[in-house]
Amino acid sequence: MIPITSKLPNVGTTIFSVMSQLALENNAINLSQGFPDFECPAELVSLVSKHMKKGHNQYAPMPGVLDLREKIAEKIDKIHSARYDAETEITVTAGGTQAIFTALTAVIQPNDEVIIFEPAYDCYSPTVKLLGGLVKSFELSAPDYQIDWEMLKKLISSRTRLIILNSPHNPTGMILTEYDIKQLSHLIQNTDILILSDEVYEHIIYDENSHLSMARYPVLRERSFIVASFGKLFHNTGWKIGYCAAPAWLMAEFRKVHQFLVFSVNTPVQYAIADFLANESNYIDLKGFYQQKRDTFRDLMVNTRFDLLPCLGSYFQCVQYSRISDEHDVEFAKRLIKDSKVAGIPVSAFYNRRSNEHVLRFCFAKKQETLEKAVERLIKV
Repeated sequence: MIPITSKLPNVGTTIFSVMSQLALENNAINLSQGFPDFECPAELVSLVSKHMKKGHNQYAPMPGVLDLREKIAEKIDKIHSARYDAETEITVTAGGTQAIFTALTAVIQPNDEVIIFEPAYDCYSPTVKLLGGLVKSFELSAPDYQIDWEMLKKLISSRTRLIILNSPHNPTGMILTEYDIKQLSHLIQNTDILILSDEVYEHIIYDENSHLSMARYPVLRERSFIVASFGKLFHNTGWKIGYCAAPAWLMAEFRKVHQFLVFSVNTPVQYAIADFLANESNYIDLKGFYQQKRDTFRDLMVNTRFDLLPCLGSYFQCVQYSRISDEHDVEFAKRLIKDSKVAGIPVSAFYNRRSNEHVLRFCFAKKQETLEKAVERLIKV
């Protein structure tokens, strides 16, 4: 073998792949990885076919099909009263993760510090490290995972380049509040700190709460990359399509990287989504659809020995199992797959230090019968 120096020596296969493979090997119900087990809208599939037959099968423009970018700009304006220029401030991406990688690559220099709230989606930290940046982790704790803004101030330094936010939050299901927005706005005043706001679950929010996008607040919008995902929105995670919105000066840097990373994204899918977005009920009604699933899953889980943590957004429910076992969450999750045939994600995997609070994450973006069958098994744990 030819020796190489790994850029990510401590990174292995993601916990999502590990748990999904274990679920497959043990014929377990997979509530671990965040994808639905039901179909995306039939109308959307038909629209993709329509545009394939119309000949939209060659490269799309590098920033994305203009019609789709215009529809995205209209959607943001309708929901958040924020105007983005479709020509210069919106880029269609190959999913949310690519958008996150591209945004970080565009602005992070070696030794720049990036603040990440943990538990965190597992692509943030490795990407920062790959770019030579320094991860400054701020750990949130169960059960409510709230940000202590006074403590956070202690992490800010002259080298702080960017803060990564995620609301609604994966894995905890928590959301930013107006108090959080006020504190964040105060924190970044008179600094050069940028914001990467991962908002892929923006339309999956519950209990009459509103999604507080960075787009709503001029002082935050002017320094923010906002990332979104059509895969989460339209139940088709395998299509890998999303977008990034940012002010023109940031988007210019984003596109410099994007053009060499993927250049452009699936053309007929872009045209189809543009058509589908014309009917705003296709995304406005999503919160009601998932609230029913969240409520059903929580009602069923009351009959188990797991303790439900708050879930205000996303399609994930976190539970504590302290009344069942004192095992480390990774070991407990593996045993749950083998003995009870239900797969969840150990939340320690979302911390750099693998902090263990005996919490698992379950995905409830599943058919009714899937959820009922899974909880029948969890009742026996």
